[in-house]
Amino acid sequence: MKYITLGLLLFFTSVIYAQNGQMPTGSLYGKVVDSTTNKGIDAATVQLLQVKKDSSGKTKETVVTGMLTKANGEFNLDGIPVMGRYILEISGIGHASYRKPFQFFDPAKMQKGSKDMSSIMNNLDKDLGNIKLAIDNQTLSNVTVTAAKPAMTLGIDRKVYNVENNLMAAGGTATDLLKNIPAVNVDIDGNVSIRNASPQLFVDGRPTTLTLDQIPSDQIESIEVITNPSAKYDASGGNAGILNIVLKKSKRAGYSGNVRAGIDQRGKWNLGGNINIRQGKFNFFANANYNQRKSISDGVTYRNTIGKDTSVHLLQNDHNVSNGEFMFGRAGFDYFFDNRNTFTLSGIGVKGNFNNNTLSNVLADTVAQGFDAQSKTIRLSDNHFGFKNLGGSFGYVHNFPKSGHQLTADVNYNKSNNSSTSNISDQLFSNSAGQQTGSFQQQQLGSGNNERMTAQTDYTNPLSDNSKLEAGLRLNQAKITSVSDFYHLQNGTMVLQPLLSSQYNYKDQVLAAYGNFSSKIGSNFGYQAGLRVESSNYDGTVHNSVKNNDGSISPASNSFNIKYPVSFFPSIFLSQKLNATQDLQLNYSRRINRPSFFQLFPYTDYSDPLNLSRGNPNLNPEFVNAFELSYSNNFNKKNNLILSAYYKHTTGLITRYSFKDINPLNGDSVIINSFTNANSSFVGGFEAISKNSITPWWDLTSNINVYTSKINVDDPSILTSKQLYSWFGKINNDIKLPKNFTLQLSGDYTSKTVLAPGGSAASPSGGGRGFMGTVSGNAQGFSMPNYGVDAALKYEFLKAKAASITLSVNDIFKTRKSDVYTDAGFYNQHQVRTRDQQFFRINFAYRFGKFDAALFKRKNAKGEQESIQGGMQGMGGQ
Repeated sequence: MKYITLGLLLFFTSVIYAQNGQMPTGSLYGKVVDSTTNKGIDAATVQLLQVKKDSSGKTKETVVTGMLTKANGEFNLDGIPVMGRYILEISGIGHASYRKPFQFFDPAKMQKGSKDMSSIMNNLDKDLGNIKLAIDNQTLSNVTVTAAKPAMTLGIDRKVYNVENNLMAAGGTATDLLKNIPAVNVDIDGNVSIRNASPQLFVDGRPTTLTLDQIPSDQIESIEVITNPSAKYDASGGNAGILNIVLKKSKRAGYSGNVRAGIDQRGKWNLGGNINIRQGKFNFFANANYNQRKSISDGVTYRNTIGKDTSVHLLQNDHNVSNGEFMFGRAGFDYFFDNRNTFTLSGIGVKGNFNNNTLSNVLADTVAQGFDAQSKTIRLSDNHFGFKNLGGSFGYVHNFPKSGHQLTADVNYNKSNNSSTSNISDQLFSNSAGQQTGSFQQQQLGSGNNERMTAQTDYTNPLSDNSKLEAGLRLNQAKITSVSDFYHLQNGTMVLQPLLSSQYNYKDQVLAAYGNFSSKIGSNFGYQAGLRVESSNYDGTVHNSVKNNDGSISPASNSFNIKYPVSFFPSIFLSQKLNATQDLQLNYSRRINRPSFFQLFPYTDYSDPLNLSRGNPNLNPEFVNAFELSYSNNFNKKNNLILSAYYKHTTGLITRYSFKDINPLNGDSVIINSFTNANSSFVGGFEAISKNSITPWWDLTSNINVYTSKINVDDPSILTSKQLYSWFGKINNDIKLPKNFTLQLSGDYTSKTVLAPGGSAASPSGGGRGFMGTVSGNAQGFSMPNYGVDAALKYEFLKAKAASITLSVNDIFKTRKSDVYTDAGFYNQHQVRTRDQQFFRINFAYRFGKFDAALFKRKNAKGEQESIQGGMQGMGGQ
């Protein structure tokens, strides 16, 4: 048995050593107090001794580090190698000595494995609490630190994927990275879905104004998929839960960082770097990235519009080129006021500009009784879109002496603005081979602001070894303004069209409080019960123009307000440990999905005649009751399986649909894509995720999701798709090759699927995809099967593999596409599009660092510690 334990220790340590090129280290801190008065003991001697055998086989104790406690009794020992057996020894004048064995790896727990090794690794600073010096010493339990970051871990309410070593997305964005996450589906336009629904995006546990395309993949440490969040989290995002992106930040003593650069097949390059420095009371971190992007998309659309006496058959071919750049910066610091209190201040900034040019060829054939007319339109769309996002956050953490007893508070503020200019020029022809008969030009100017603030405090108290209480308060507030002005060219001058222009102001505020209680009955059954209470209020004002009966145009204003003073969202999680490796979990939660800004915005975007989009200010939130049953089996350290069955029932489902309307300028009949609250819907399915070590050099992660859904709408004029059984599968291979090469190979397949309800719409501010726009969710349509394969090859070199070169290719066989069919009764449409097929990118990265607790200390800073450190070995970097 001891050889197995030793092997596990060596395995975990070697993994970290391979990643960092240095032996992993940890740190300990605590407070030495008098057992009677509980006051801190000044100048107590704290020493850490390493226990090992000398050449003769005799046990020997060697002092490796130590210090004198501060006036308040606090101490902090940094840079301790995690491999080794230690004794913590504390003595103070007039007090009994304290001497207890200590080791970072607990052999007993190493045998059982860790359920959340990733979170343990992210918290190597260990608080030993208040250590009382008295005759009856308080027992100091051994502290366990597991030194491995598995690719996937299962928590009670989430799956955590460590993506630091993902090769596919090097030099890309969060969208590229999510393509390789099990259970996450990403279409060619970057729309993300989980179990055929759109999740809510979080960054570092908080809502964000950033989009996935604005977050560089190189800055992401892990991705958390929370399919059924507990009462601790926002109740919104009910359809698919929360997708939480955790950005990189280290707290190890010393300094570390990396620099990187890359270029793609179109000559667009990226560069970036990050650095982390920790010494004494400060931990400074900074990240920066610059990315250039060029995306090419082609599409063809077939549409048949059936009228009372007339039908129109349309064929449209599109070619779109998007060219742009964006910059990402993030910096901040942690201030360790003392061993119990930490303050964090950070800021983030993102700025980008993109140009989208689309060339479209449209052929229309109008058929009526005794009439057949053809027409041709060549359209050139030139769009410019710019954005800027600035944000900051302040956080506070207080650790009580009892392990796990914690109070946190944070405030986050983000403000973004965007501007867009869209110039569209039409050349009109009588038929496909005829002469030009006319021209038409229009311009759309848009701008918008998005301001979001969140404030939250959380309290956690482990009442006993088996019970824990959690509670918190939260404020989430958003203010959004959008202005869109539409112009037509008349007599050589662009003239404002008031009937097509509008301004929209929107405010959303949610106040929330929650409580969670978790405990265990016996040694194998655990439960967590929680309740979240939210009060929500959102209102908006639309400023536009209307045509009067006499033909004149006058300004108009409409306001709306939707309140839910008190809504209750209970959750319950049950877990049963079947044996040492198998667990069963059952959970339930009530959720809400509030309509987004663009779903409410009642402005009609006329920039694309085939995809006119309009929000609905009368939308109400949808409420979801979600159930999930999960089974997990950790066969061993290298193989595990997660099986889940889920069911969600939604009332007032927000879904897209199409209807006929009239263009206010020319009186023509047009088709509008908008939103409505369906009566109800359900979605149910089965999901399996497995990670297997096939050989010592080949790891395989596979995922399959089989699901079905049905939407019920009371309005008989709105057709909905029939219930359909669909499936989605994904396979990721990690293969270690000789000579420091690593290969990653992934593939995914999506069967015929009913379109996700409530999908994203094009931006009415002009920031959408222009004439190439598409409806990603509609109660009246489905998508055809789609599949693709990606690959990446990495070569590592230099000492400790500090440098690497990665070559990646997306959609190797040019098979990924968007193939969508929509049928609204009075029209049917089939649209096929491709984007960036067989796309290559090469990246270089170099990492550096030195984890040394005394790296930046001045020579004269030893002071009072010299008396106890004279014969100590140097730590870290020596």
